[in-house]
Amino acid sequence: MPCPDLPPPSAPALSRRLPLVMALACGVSVANVYFPQALAPLIADSFGITADAAAAVATVTQLGYAVGIFFLVPLGDRLPRRPLVTALLAVTALALLAAALAPATGALLAAGAVVGVATVVPQLLLPMAAGLVSADRRGAVIGTLQGGLIGGILLARTFGSTLGEQLGWRAPYLVAAALTVLLAIVLHTALPDTAPAVRERYSALLAAGVRMLRTEPDLRRSALFQATLFGGFSAAWTALALLITGPRYGLNTQVVGVLALIGAASMFCAPAAGRWVDRNGADRVNLWCILATLTAAAVLAAGAAGSWMGLAALVAGLLLLDIAVQCSQVANQARIFALRPEARSRLNTAYMTCSFLGGSAGSWLGIRAYAQLSWLGVCALIGVLALLAFTLYLTGARRQQARAAEQPAAAQTELRAR
Repeated sequence: MPCPDLPPPSAPALSRRLPLVMALACGVSVANVYFPQALAPLIADSFGITADAAAAVATVTQLGYAVGIFFLVPLGDRLPRRPLVTALLAVTALALLAAALAPATGALLAAGAVVGVATVVPQLLLPMAAGLVSADRRGAVIGTLQGGLIGGILLARTFGSTLGEQLGWRAPYLVAAALTVLLAIVLHTALPDTAPAVRERYSALLAAGVRMLRTEPDLRRSALFQATLFGGFSAAWTALALLITGPRYGLNTQVVGVLALIGAASMFCAPAAGRWVDRNGADRVNLWCILATLTAAAVLAAGAAGSWMGLAALVAGLLLLDIAVQCSQVANQARIFALRPEARSRLNTAYMTCSFLGGSAGSWLGIRAYAQLSWLGVCALIGVLALLAFTLYLTGARRQQARAAEQPAAAQTELRAR
């Protein structure tokens, strides 16, 4: 029986250069979900609709992404990943082109939904990479891909706002379509051939994620860690535009893009986080990330002052929060990908669905916290979510200690029985 911490003998080796290509692919792909957030005012002016109605384009795209994670990512265990990735990128490129040429809001919404559904390539590449390396390199490789993913999320807003302001809202869609086509060609050439891990029916693949959440404690723990921290991250970034453009600062939305550009520097910490996981274990990195999130909440609270010192506090707090969330993601995915090698895509589906639900809930709570208690309420929400994660950590640590204490006793009982 092959060791679960090693790639199967038939798996092709992962070169040192391929993780960088896959990281770039993760960033370019996921940016297609997030750059429409910066285009709402421009779309509203173009079609003569309200900004809230135009923002529905970004919302539909994100909802499509959640649907794609649930319905398409499990196919990574059932189908060869290279043709699956290429096909999804081709669909994404066509949908982006359709969005750029959309004559009315309805067509734009439909195209945006397809973009979101098909843009799940990063969630296929991450388990694929984890299956091509041994356990001692898994954290570092996941960290490299995660750095590209977070960079794409944060830089997407800067990309959309800058290009949209200069050339109109259709330009980012056209450029993104061209980049996606190029990415499909590169990945079709660079990715190795991999055999499907299972031959289960599609319905069984969909049900597996829910079943694994029930039967795999480490998967549940990882999902809850990320749901809480990512919820705080989403709350901060959702409410930030309200703070920056409000009476305390009176700045425009392009400042949010600048802050996102600064925060993108944190993506270089993800590969280091992977090496920390390889050396120290996922649990210890999770603890560091939880404590960093608590610290970030306190630093961000100083941003309520509305001065230049407050703006500096926002920069420092957001950077620390970004680092904590993405390093936590690396630790959690390294943990779950070590559980069941034949089910990595399904494990990732369950994990990412919970994470995305946590982020969506964080955005919803962040807006309401800001409306009721202003920016300090948002910072308090981030702190409460981090404390919840800390409670989960302590509970899990006690259970692991109890399990470790039971194992020697069970071994001694078996010896006596013999």
